[in-house]
Amino acid sequence: MGHGHGHGHGHGHGGSDGRKLTIALAITATVLVSGAIGAVVTGSLALLADLGHQVTDVAALVAAVVAARLAQRPPSARRTFGLGRAEVLGAALNALALLAVTVWVAIEAFERLGDPTPVPGLGLLVFGAVGLVGNLVSLVVLSRGAADNMNVRGAALHVLGDALGSVAVLVAAAVTLTTGWVYADTVASLVIVAILVPRTVALLREASHLLLEGAPAGIDVEEVRSALLGLPDVEDVHDLHVWAINDRNPAVSAHLVIGQDGCATADCGEHGVLDAATAVLEERFALRHSTLQVEAAEHATHESACPAPAPAQSATA
Repeated sequence: MGHGHGHGHGHGHGGSDGRKLTIALAITATVLVSGAIGAVVTGSLALLADLGHQVTDVAALVAAVVAARLAQRPPSARRTFGLGRAEVLGAALNALALLAVTVWVAIEAFERLGDPTPVPGLGLLVFGAVGLVGNLVSLVVLSRGAADNMNVRGAALHVLGDALGSVAVLVAAAVTLTTGWVYADTVASLVIVAILVPRTVALLREASHLLLEGAPAGIDVEEVRSALLGLPDVEDVHDLHVWAINDRNPAVSAHLVIGQDGCATADCGEHGVLDAATAVLEERFALRHSTLQVEAAEHATHESACPAPAPAQSATA
């Protein structure tokens, strides 16, 4: 005696996000060319670290643009949830790529601490300034969509790393020009690593949590259960699941058990319970996509009493 009820919602931000990512990609590719010339001319590890980030940034932004486009494809008979999860995969891949680059830069920097390499301060200053301008423009473009889109946030984190790298390059250039300290470039590289690693790990954890069907941040599943149990005629809640396709589309499913005197059939209007449950999920928890099943107490008991099917046994000759 089960009755289902659900709501479907589209994805309205993908087109705008895709445009922002495309603009950032074009700017970053231009900065990449400048950084490559600077790294060759100066031999700077800080510029090389920044260049490494820019290479991964271009790849990351390409992946982010593709993911944003895929996420806009409508659901199909084969992919009933659509491809919204592509954005989470893109964010996870971006985080892994950035983490690999920062680890490589850290290893290279520690090696140079024992064998410092002189770097021309003026070259650092020029190429660092060019990189900073480009990175700041990209960051401004992406920051407007980073709050509610993990894919854009992952791309913005890459660009932030480049911007920090450019700042570190400028500081290293100033120190080199004024004091001649040969370790300035190496220390700047380690500062970049120290700033980026925690942010990158946090993004990777967030993406992994969603990929493993964890409850979205800010939603307490037990509070959701309590809210549903507080509805009239609802005696129990089981099979409660809260997850998200991506960080903008949380969803919930649950079985609501109705007592014998409650509304368990269409004749006594069980849709009142469904509508009340849907309303409280949306108003209190912003869970606008819900799939709820209303069932009588005896049906819930039957569900729990049904033995699991025995595994099939192959016949032997």
